[in-house]
Amino acid sequence: MKKSEKKTAARLFAEKWKDKGYEKGDSDKFWLELLQNVFGVPNVFDFIKFEEQVHLDHTSFIDAWIPLTHVLIEQKSIDKDLRKKIKQSDGTELTPFQQAKRYSMELPYSDRPRWIVTCNFKSFLIYDMENPSGEPQEVLLKNLGKEFYRLEFITELGNEHIEKEMEISLKAGDLVGEIYDAFSKQYLDITKEHSIQSLNKLCVRLVFCLYAEDACLFGEKGAFHDYLASFDYKHQRQALIDLFKVLNTPYVDRDPYMDEKLAEFPYVNGGMFADDDIEIPQFTEEISKLILSKAADDFDWSDISPTIFGAVFESTLNPVTRRSGGMHYTSIENIHKVIDPLFLDDLKQEFNEIKGLKRERDIKLEQFQQKLASLKFLDPACGSGNFLTETYISLRRLENEILKLKYNKITIGFEDKKLNPIKVSINQFYGIEINDFAVSVAKTALWIAEAQMLEETKHIVYSNLDFFPLKTYTNIIEANALTYDWENLIDQNSLNYIMGNPPFIGGMYMNANQKQELLSLFDDEKGFGEIDYVSAWYVKCLKYIRNTKIKCALVSTNSICQGEQPAILFKYLKESFDFFIHFAYRSFRWDSEANIKAHVHCVIIGFAVLT
Repeated sequence: MKKSEKKTAARLFAEKWKDKGYEKGDSDKFWLELLQNVFGVPNVFDFIKFEEQVHLDHTSFIDAWIPLTHVLIEQKSIDKDLRKKIKQSDGTELTPFQQAKRYSMELPYSDRPRWIVTCNFKSFLIYDMENPSGEPQEVLLKNLGKEFYRLEFITELGNEHIEKEMEISLKAGDLVGEIYDAFSKQYLDITKEHSIQSLNKLCVRLVFCLYAEDACLFGEKGAFHDYLASFDYKHQRQALIDLFKVLNTPYVDRDPYMDEKLAEFPYVNGGMFADDDIEIPQFTEEISKLILSKAADDFDWSDISPTIFGAVFESTLNPVTRRSGGMHYTSIENIHKVIDPLFLDDLKQEFNEIKGLKRERDIKLEQFQQKLASLKFLDPACGSGNFLTETYISLRRLENEILKLKYNKITIGFEDKKLNPIKVSINQFYGIEINDFAVSVAKTALWIAEAQMLEETKHIVYSNLDFFPLKTYTNIIEANALTYDWENLIDQNSLNYIMGNPPFIGGMYMNANQKQELLSLFDDEKGFGEIDYVSAWYVKCLKYIRNTKIKCALVSTNSICQGEQPAILFKYLKESFDFFIHFAYRSFRWDSEANIKAHVHCVIIGFAVLT
């Protein structure tokens, strides 16, 4: 089923089942209709099982079980509160989730659920059994027309939504690589630093334009394609130069006699098109077809994941990773292993507690939204910005949940654009990266994420919010994080969290500069020569966060926790700082490549200082 078909079907389903639902008489029909009509499941009677036996001290029955996706469903009548305990047949009192979890424990290990869903016909509470003590996500039946996608995991094998995002993003990376290679042949001397930088900037701008037209940020869908296609390939170079200039020119400063097609493009701002010194070579017929047909006509850029694509984009065009033969990215799942225990789990729990309030909930929601908008994050080795991008998306999704509660009765859009309900912005996110091109990609990924989340907000508050001109600016700079003073980027008293995945280089593999950068951070440079390069980020972080409440979490090779290194590094950290670890992941395999699977075994360490 197409997305539009699912959306319509979900709305009709919600209308049909409004104020209905009795556990014993309606459960089967409810779930069969949801799976078949909304999600298009064929052979639905083979897909979901009802009243499966499970043996406790007595025989009980699982309300519904989906073996292929490992989803266990505990269904209650519409008058039951899913968060309150209900007396069982054996006399115990359990919440529906506790009841389902008890069933789960009696299933064969290979059949245990990945997800538990409790439902009372008007609400779905979704429990992720990868985090069984975490708060559930809630989807209301009345919002299903807008939020059907949040239940798609029920029918998706292997989390196909993320797999689809990854597949699309990798394909986008391949397209960028083709464009890069085609243009590189047209430069007079591609070995010159200015030409290389110009080619990188050109690719960033083209990607932004391709995304903007598919996301309808340029007005009508296909605006960029149609403009460029109105010229033959011999004149497309100048057409592109003219377009970039217009995109960087405020409306009041534009030539009133300019071409009508150009005048329709918005003012972008934000520095994306600010550099007039960019070198753009001549187009060829091959380049023209590649951009207009393969990249514009045959591919939808609006579906890319900015988190994945940013990293793929950067590594596709980075000469070092191109030579190594693989496109590298950090999976969204692994990013959440860092950001969830660092801050996101606590924020979700706080939000769920506010949702349950009966008094002063609106006041608390407003305060919580302001809190989200006040948090500041730093990745001091940000690369293409995937940690920052995924954190921004996670905060904006949480903010959208707030807006659903605040504006669920509004049916008229905001006429006064000063009443923009969005508080969380990308200027809360700071990054330091040594590679200039990665900096450009990180900024672009955040802008794309901002556009995507804005689109989700529009459907909540019924307002046609404007994306352009860009009003928020990324705080990502090009610098060596180990020699740069972080205070110049953000005052330590303004920052809340530091996170990231610093470079992994073993002690014996560092070059002279890297070894000196590492040793210079220690107060006593003797005896630290063989520890991993990533250790420098621990020392730099701890020096920066002295006398603050900043919390940090870094991904590191497990070498810093094995052999001689722990005695050297952690002994120094403990003696030099009031340092403590507030969470950690033991050694696990960090899958960080898309094409070539060269696995690295890592640890994640969350730490702070006593204040």
